[in-house]
Formats: sequence, C-alpha cells, structure tokens
Amino acid sequence: MTPQESPRTHSLRIIRALTYVMFMMFAMTTDSVGVIIPEAIRQFRLTMTQGAAFHYATMTAIGVSGILFGYLADRLGHKLTILAGLVLFALNSFLFSRADSFGMFLTLLAVSGVAIGVFKTGALALVGDICVSTTDHTATMNAVEGFFGVGAIIGPAVVARLLASGIAWKWLYVIVGGLCAVLIVIAALVRYPNAPKRSSEPVDMGGTLRMMRNPFALGFSLGLFLYVAVECAIYVWMPTYFADYHGRAPFMARYAISIFFLLRAGGRFLGAWMLARFNWAAVLTVFSLLILACFSGGLAFGVDAAVFLLPLSGLFMSVIYPTINSKGISCFPKAEHGTVAGVLLFFTCAAAALGPLAMGAVSDAFGQPRYGFVLATGFAGLLAAGLLLNWLLNPARERLKLQDGSDYAA
Repeated sequence: MTPQESPRTHSLRIIRALTYVMFMMFAMTTDSVGVIIPEAIRQFRLTMTQGAAFHYATMTAIGVSGILFGYLADRLGHKLTILAGLVLFALNSFLFSRADSFGMFLTLLAVSGVAIGVFKTGALALVGDICVSTTDHTATMNAVEGFFGVGAIIGPAVVARLLASGIAWKWLYVIVGGLCAVLIVIAALVRYPNAPKRSSEPVDMGGTLRMMRNPFALGFSLGLFLYVAVECAIYVWMPTYFADYHGRAPFMARYAISIFFLLRAGGRFLGAWMLARFNWAAVLTVFSLLILACFSGGLAFGVDAAVFLLPLSGLFMSVIYPTINSKGISCFPKAEHGTVAGVLLFFTCAAAALGPLAMGAVSDAFGQPRYGFVLATGFAGLLAAGLLLNWLLNPARERLKLQDGSDYAA
C-alpha cells in the first residue's frame, strides 16, 4: 500500500481481484462440460440426450437458484451471500471424489449449480459496491467476464491433462474445491463494503417475482436470453457441425472451440477498455451486427467459411453478455442489485438450457446440424434488431443517469 492509498482503496483492490479469481474458478467447471460429456457417455453408456443432462442439470439449477435465492444478497449482505455460495460449492466439489454413478454425479452437478447461483447473485450485486459509476460498472463486468473466459480455457485443459494421465475427470472438481477453500479463507478475512439496505419493501422471493414484471428487468433479460442462445450454439453444437469436416483448414475445425474461447476472453478485456470510452449502445449494436454477419456468412458460403467465421464471432460476442448484464443491474438502486441479478441469471440459464435443446431438435428434424445454426442465426438477427432499437431509442438513458446521480454520487 502506497502512502497516498487509503485502507479502503487497498481493500477494494483486493476484493476486485478476489472477485475476478472466483469467477475464473467457477468457469473451470461449468465450461468444461463439453469435454466431460463424451467421457461420461462412454463411462456410463449413456445416450447423447442423457449425457447432455450434465449441462442442463447445472444450468437449470443456477437459473432456479437465481429466482429462489436472488434476494439473499439484498437481505443478508453481499459478503455473507458470496461466502455461503463458496462454502456450499467447496463442500460439494470434494464429494465428487466419492461419486461413482451417473445419478450421483447428476445430483452433485445440480447442487454445484445452486451454489454458483447463490454466489453469482451476491457477486454481481457486489460489483456495484466497488464501482464509481454505471460506466465503471460496465467496464468492471467486462473484466469479470474476461477472467471467466480465462477459466473456460483453463478448465478443459486441466480435464484433458487428467485424462491423458489416466486420471478420472471428476478430480477437476476436487482441484477446484481446494482452490475454492483458499478463496473462502481470504474472502472471510477481507473487509467488504457495506451493502445498501432497502428502507420500505420487504426483501424476499416475492420481490424477485415482482422484479420479473419490471419492463427494464424484462427487457434486458430478453436481450440476455437471445445472446446466450446464440453463444451456446457455438460451444455446444459447433464441434458436431465440424465433426465430418474434410476441407482445406482442418486445424481450424480441430481447434475451433479453443479459438472461440481465446477470442472471447481477449475481447472482454478489450471491451472493458472500449466501453469506458465509447457509447455502450453503439458498441453493442455494431458487435451484434458483426455476429449476425459471421453466422449468416457461415451459412451462405458453407462449412469452409464457417470454420473461420463461427470462431471469429467470439471476438464480437465478448462484450455483449457482460454489458447487457451490467446495464440491466445498473438501472436499479444498489439495494436491489441482488434481486435483479437473480432475475437476469434465471433468463441466462433458461437460454443456456433451451437454446441448445431447440437447436438439437431442429437439427434432428431436418437431419443436419446446419439447420440448428439456421435457428441460431435467427436468434442473432433478433438480438441485432433489439440492440439497434435500443441504440436508437435509448430507453434506459434516464434510469442510468438517475443511478449515477444517486447511488454513485458519493
């Protein structure tokens, strides 16, 4: 700590760094599912539908947790909610070492989803406490998701290393559980800023359900739903789309997912810089149109173009999710950030479950995975249209200006 640096500033820097590492840690498990599912299918002789439950179980549990427990961050405080999620996640992760059946693994994955949901509502609400404006909030959210993207790269690499060494994939969770235990100790010792308290309405699940009827919460939630449906098309179904590729760029087909995640992670750090300097609505509109161009080009010019264009879309997807999430939360007072974060999280996970399911159904109906990407391109078109209208009409401008002048004025 420098002589000019106050203890509070020093603490906030530690909290910010801790939050980044926590999000990275959770991504190491949730974004490793694409590598784990084929192993589980072989190990337990599952159908593809049964194996996909490893993805749906976690996503569904996170979404339900957001609705059921999103208000806890506003009632109990952000630090206590974060610690509760971390403790449950760590204990549950260590139980993976004892699991030996499909049903037990599925149960543990669901419990980990509940823990992640509790943590995320507290952590997303905490971001407002460590930022000085709604613009800073958006930049910080992009940095948070950038570290999440780093975890999405590390996790599958760890699983691949374990499998290459003859070690079961379940030990990834034990490793991450150990990291989580370290973070719990550090977080418990750090002094977190006091979370704002509501003065009138009771903080309970009823408040979460009322929040779902708010036009700003609903509008940003629908934006997240469309975006996540598009993103899931890449990391759930792109490997299947390229499975029989025999074109001129086999390297791109083989490492398409890795390239996508690298571009998405790097783009989020770039996005944190861009969104602190440029109009957020304009940036999202341009990037969403570029995503639509990548998907449309991949369909129009065939799989030889898709092996380049679909991974490239990760660069443009990078800023969409954290920015929509940030602006949706920032439209509300800090005392309601936990509740609105729970609503946004629910729609995020609903899309993560329903989007790939719909794509799979369409692909089965028409006999080719290409048709699933036709549906995803439709989602991308709706997303681009919605963000263009948001840029032109700017309905959240006054709400964001109000919060800048009240919650962040000090």
